[in-house]
Amino acid sequence: MSVDRDDLTILFERYGPGYRWLATVAVMTGTITVVLASTIVNVALPDIMGSFGIGLDKAQWLSTAFLAAMTAGMLLTSWFTDNFGVRPTFTWALAVFAASSFLGGIAPNEDVLILARIGQGTTAGIVQPLAMLMIYQVFPLEWRARATGIYGIGVILAPVVGPTVGGWLTDNVNWRYVFFMSLPGSILAIFLGLIFLPGRLPHTRPRRFDWWGLALLLFFLGTILTALANGQREGWNSGFVLRLFALAAASVLAFVLWQLRCPTPLMGMEVFANLRFSAGALVAFIFGAGIFGTLYLIPLFVQSVLGYTATRAGELLMPSGLVMGIAFPIAGRLGDMISPRIPIVCGLVVFGFSNILFYWADADTGFWAIAFWIILGRIGLSFIMPSLNAGALSRLPPELLGQGTGSINFVRQLGGALGVGMLSAYVDRRYAFHADAFASTQNAGNGSLAALRTQIEALLGRSGLPDTQLAGGTFDYVGKVIAAQANAASFNDGFAIAGLVFALAILPALIMRGLPHRRP
Repeated sequence: MSVDRDDLTILFERYGPGYRWLATVAVMTGTITVVLASTIVNVALPDIMGSFGIGLDKAQWLSTAFLAAMTAGMLLTSWFTDNFGVRPTFTWALAVFAASSFLGGIAPNEDVLILARIGQGTTAGIVQPLAMLMIYQVFPLEWRARATGIYGIGVILAPVVGPTVGGWLTDNVNWRYVFFMSLPGSILAIFLGLIFLPGRLPHTRPRRFDWWGLALLLFFLGTILTALANGQREGWNSGFVLRLFALAAASVLAFVLWQLRCPTPLMGMEVFANLRFSAGALVAFIFGAGIFGTLYLIPLFVQSVLGYTATRAGELLMPSGLVMGIAFPIAGRLGDMISPRIPIVCGLVVFGFSNILFYWADADTGFWAIAFWIILGRIGLSFIMPSLNAGALSRLPPELLGQGTGSINFVRQLGGALGVGMLSAYVDRRYAFHADAFASTQNAGNGSLAALRTQIEALLGRSGLPDTQLAGGTFDYVGKVIAAQANAASFNDGFAIAGLVFALAILPALIMRGLPHRRP
């Protein structure tokens, strides 16, 4: 018997059948810690921008840089586990994550803070696939969807709870503690990993690292995200932005071709020869774009349009987190009994519909109405993930499970990174459109504008403003009203397009048909 198999066998003999859940708790602790960092910064963005005097165009890199680094890090997991084993990879990655979190907390400027986010993202990307890999190693086929559902609590619940904690820390302590709060979880996960995780797994052996593949991937992520971040400012038809898009397209094509030729690829393309896995990967891409994109938009929407504080914005997501804690185990058990496409399609429809509801949100929309829409969407997501992972990976042979888990997580995270960038760019573009459209209607023939000007001039006159400044003050107020309306309308459009994109994922989800995995 190989050393790898002996390692797992010894752990099972030591802890009995309950070892499956001990290993799951260990990897879930690490998962919750690193995923928490993915969205916890979003509610602190206004305070960080004020501390360093930066605009939203640079502040968004605190989210996109993390997600892009996490995307690349997910493809490193397989190489690290093959060459060093699960336990060393898990513990060392969390140690670097903790160091990056500390660096973010003491960052003297925005550049160091972005560097810390890249360090957090890279190590978070390495840790996340390890959880799925361990679940598929220690649980039999008929238990995997249920175990994945519990694991999904860490992957999905953490980004929901994160803004609540981050908002409270930002308003009551300091935004820097948003980074420091990752340290206790990292230390606990390292301790559990040293005790309950094995070394190398069966069917693995040391191999060379694909440096060219990593370089091409990083080049693609850098160019596409830079293009999305600068498109509105530079112009979407400008030579600079078009060249970036062309370079991104060329680099992703070169990456795929190189992965097909490389003897030790960063991401094995053979898993995509399985139609069911490819369909699941496409759904995972849209799934990642939807959850991370909306988790980026919602805090900004409620703070900029509804005037919520960071704490209030975080509290808005808390009810949905509690509901997800109930829905995930149910969804996992359901995924063990029926075809995966049924809960996936139902979840896509529900989440898409919840985003469409945001199209009608405005400054008068109540707290609990928005909270209910978020709850509805998170219920949909709860039913997607367990069946998505189980359905996509269930037909892969054991020797491809490592590549499959890394690839499905990579695709989901890639969707998240690009989803945040594309939704942010789309909202900026729609803001410019709505601002021009609203401004064009404010002319002398607009009776409503004339009545509003009369009322505003009367109010300003009673407040003591000189007659010579009444016209300027009135137009300044009208300009702010137009900007506020355009801002709200642009967010409405962003949520609507997210809902429509989720509807497109129904078609590949229908391909993921198959027999249910019933427990004996």
